[in-house]
Amino acid sequence: MSITKEKKQELIGDYKRTDADTGSPDVQIAMLSHRISELTAHLKTHSKDFASRRGLLMLVSRRRRLLNYVRGKDPARYASLIERLNLRK
Repeated sequence: MSITKEKKQELIGDYKRTDADTGSPDVQIAMLSHRISELTAHLKTHSKDFASRRGLLMLVSRRRRLLNYVRGKDPARYASLIERLNLRK
Protein backbone atom coordinates (compact mmCIF):
# COMPACT_ATOMS: atom_id res chain seq x y z
CA MET A 1 0.00 0.00 0.00
CA SER A 2 2.95 2.34 0.24
CA ILE A 3 4.04 4.53 -2.63
CA THR A 4 6.79 3.12 -4.85
CA LYS A 5 9.99 5.00 -5.50
CA GLU A 6 9.23 5.29 -9.21
CA LYS A 7 5.72 6.66 -8.60
CA LYS A 8 7.09 9.14 -6.05
CA GLN A 9 9.68 10.42 -8.55
CA GLU A 10 6.97 10.70 -11.22
CA LEU A 11 4.75 12.76 -8.90
CA ILE A 12 7.66 15.00 -7.94
CA GLY A 13 8.49 15.51 -11.63
CA ASP A 14 4.90 16.40 -12.48
CA TYR A 15 4.19 18.80 -9.62
CA LYS A 16 7.56 20.39 -8.78
CA ARG A 17 7.86 24.16 -9.00
CA THR A 18 11.66 24.36 -9.45
CA ASP A 19 14.34 21.85 -10.40
CA ALA A 20 15.40 21.11 -6.82
CA ASP A 21 11.85 21.07 -5.45
CA THR A 22 10.78 17.94 -3.57
CA GLY A 23 8.76 19.28 -0.65
CA SER A 24 6.58 22.13 -1.85
CA PRO A 25 2.90 22.00 -0.88
CA ASP A 26 2.01 21.07 -4.48
CA VAL A 27 4.20 17.95 -4.35
CA GLN A 28 2.97 17.03 -0.87
CA ILE A 29 -0.68 17.36 -1.93
CA ALA A 30 -0.07 15.19 -5.02
CA MET A 31 1.57 12.46 -2.92
CA LEU A 32 -1.19 12.58 -0.33
CA SER A 33 -3.81 12.36 -3.09
CA HIS A 34 -2.13 9.26 -4.49
CA ARG A 35 -2.02 7.61 -1.06
CA ILE A 36 -5.65 8.57 -0.43
CA SER A 37 -6.79 6.96 -3.67
CA GLU A 38 -4.89 3.76 -2.84
CA LEU A 39 -6.39 3.61 0.65
CA THR A 40 -9.86 4.26 -0.72
CA ALA A 41 -9.52 1.30 -3.08
CA HIS A 42 -8.27 -0.85 -0.19
CA LEU A 43 -11.23 0.11 1.99
CA LYS A 44 -13.72 -0.77 -0.76
CA THR A 45 -12.69 -4.41 -0.44
CA HIS A 46 -11.85 -4.40 3.29
CA SER A 47 -14.73 -2.42 4.73
CA LYS A 48 -14.06 -3.36 8.37
CA ASP A 49 -10.43 -2.22 8.44
CA PHE A 50 -10.97 0.60 10.91
CA ALA A 51 -7.28 1.31 11.50
CA SER A 52 -6.80 2.06 7.81
CA ARG A 53 -9.97 4.13 7.83
CA ARG A 54 -8.54 6.27 10.63
CA GLY A 55 -5.31 6.66 8.66
CA LEU A 56 -7.31 7.70 5.61
CA LEU A 57 -9.15 10.37 7.59
CA MET A 58 -5.84 11.73 8.90
CA LEU A 59 -4.43 11.90 5.35
CA VAL A 60 -7.53 13.68 4.08
CA SER A 61 -7.35 16.28 6.83
CA ARG A 62 -3.63 16.83 6.24
CA ARG A 63 -4.31 17.37 2.52
CA ARG A 64 -7.15 19.76 3.40
CA ARG A 65 -4.81 21.84 5.61
CA LEU A 66 -2.21 22.02 2.84
CA LEU A 67 -4.86 23.02 0.30
CA ASN A 68 -6.08 25.76 2.64
CA TYR A 69 -2.50 27.01 2.93
CA VAL A 70 -2.06 27.12 -0.85
CA ARG A 71 -5.45 28.82 -1.28
CA GLY A 72 -4.41 31.55 1.17
CA LYS A 73 -1.04 32.13 -0.51
CA ASP A 74 -1.98 31.88 -4.19
CA PRO A 75 -5.62 31.28 -5.22
CA ALA A 76 -4.70 30.76 -8.89
CA ARG A 77 -2.23 28.02 -8.00
CA TYR A 78 -4.89 26.46 -5.75
CA ALA A 79 -7.41 26.39 -8.60
CA SER A 80 -4.93 24.84 -11.03
CA LEU A 81 -3.88 22.23 -8.46
CA ILE A 82 -7.50 21.25 -7.77
CA GLU A 83 -8.10 20.92 -11.52
CA ARG A 84 -4.93 18.88 -12.16
CA LEU A 85 -5.69 16.45 -9.32
CA ASN A 86 -9.41 16.18 -10.22
CA LEU A 87 -10.51 17.17 -6.72
CA ARG A 88 -13.85 18.72 -5.95
CA LYS A 89 -14.43 22.46 -5.49
